[in-house]
Amino acid sequence: MSYVIGIDLGTQSLKGVLVNPEGAIIAEATCTHDPAYPQPGWAEQHVEDYIRSFTTVVQKLIQLGNIPPQEVGTIGVDAINDSVIPVDKYGVPLMNCIIWMDRRAEAEIAEIAENIDADKAFGITGLNLDSTHTAAKMLWIKKQRPEIFERTEYILNVDSFLVAWMTGEFVVDYAQASASMIYNVSKMGWDDEMCKAFGLDPAQLGRINKAEEIVGHLTPTAASRLGLTVSTKVITGTGDEHSACLGSGLVEAGMVCDITGTAEPVAATSDKPVFDIKGKLVETHHSAYHKLWLIENPGFVSGGATRWFKDHVLESKDYDLMNIQARRSSPGSNGLIFLPCMGGAMTPTWNGAARGTFAGLSLSHTIDDMSRAVFEGIAYGVRDNVERFEEIGINCSSIRIVGGGTKSPLWCQMKADILGKTLVSVKNPEGAAIGAAMLASVAEGNFASLEDAAKVMVELGDVYEPDLSLKSQYDEAYHRYFECYHAMEPFFTKHYS
Repeated sequence: MSYVIGIDLGTQSLKGVLVNPEGAIIAEATCTHDPAYPQPGWAEQHVEDYIRSFTTVVQKLIQLGNIPPQEVGTIGVDAINDSVIPVDKYGVPLMNCIIWMDRRAEAEIAEIAENIDADKAFGITGLNLDSTHTAAKMLWIKKQRPEIFERTEYILNVDSFLVAWMTGEFVVDYAQASASMIYNVSKMGWDDEMCKAFGLDPAQLGRINKAEEIVGHLTPTAASRLGLTVSTKVITGTGDEHSACLGSGLVEAGMVCDITGTAEPVAATSDKPVFDIKGKLVETHHSAYHKLWLIENPGFVSGGATRWFKDHVLESKDYDLMNIQARRSSPGSNGLIFLPCMGGAMTPTWNGAARGTFAGLSLSHTIDDMSRAVFEGIAYGVRDNVERFEEIGINCSSIRIVGGGTKSPLWCQMKADILGKTLVSVKNPEGAAIGAAMLASVAEGNFASLEDAAKVMVELGDVYEPDLSLKSQYDEAYHRYFECYHAMEPFFTKHYS
């Protein structure tokens, strides 16, 4: 048994943990990288930024942990979902990474929708026909950048790219494969009909493995750059939201988790595929634990919206001011509504044309009301997803919360009050990195199973009980949020489609 490293590559930063054979974190490190938005609706990242962040964090972990490099037995990586990097046969990137919030493939997905019934596609894949998903971005590259597509051997998820960079192996786990739109989520394999509809070869995503499966060792080049040795093993890895669920202890059916990062996925575990046939608000993916399915909304822009407000409206360097201001306002933000559709909408409907909106501003409103409205608007999106879970039979009596949002007790309590449910935070906000370390620890043999790893490595924190005296105020504000969105939706569709 040896030490393991868990890496979580997010939209705005890469975080890592060094974990000993007993499952204790002995070092943590982080490195930031900001995406670029070259056109409205586009979002990219220079791939070398990922490698820089990755190498920086691994080197910091070894330094902070003060251990010999040869004692690192296994590395586990998770990374942002619905993001693609085309590479040649040597794994060399051919263009910037198109990240999850990018909506450039709206025309391509509209064309697909004309040729295959959306309900049928949802029944096969568990997914909405939506421009955020992997196959839409792959098709955009094929149609709009044919000179790149002709040179492309693989179109990799970001975690798959890092694994290929480390080992030379091209793999994808069940969870990331299930977010592609060309995968049969019930049969756990690529779907011929969907592949034909998109005109894509699923082999370009890599071979499908369990997330904890060891795929190889570090190459000499990767080992040298990371400051490790070629004895270190690398597992397949998974998506960040899937890993965050593991890091929150979701290793058995019937659990719910709210994950606050740049996006805010809301997910529930199931021992069988469950489909939101009626509303298609929540999708059906695989969990990073191959025995389970993950019923989830992949995540509307959440932390990205709070950061935008902090940076560009408050012009503040931290979130303290936003929390202070929000606390000074009252539940319902004195009638002010914020729609958190900064990268399109995934709640109340899936609509790539939707845009962030403040509605109801008057001369009586203050910056305090605006700060609170941003927090509340995001919390209304969470409530919408939780209510959909309950409609399709999932028990949501208690919800775990993980991610950067747990650093704001005000926001956590606000969510509990808006949902009318108990929220239990995960003590370490870096749940995704812990999930990656859990997968690596099982691969290393430090734990016999993910269930055993969760018992040791997942530590719960504060409990937020709902203040039911606020229920009527929040119910009224929640319904205004819905009315505002549906009133604005025709405008969004007309002007931004």
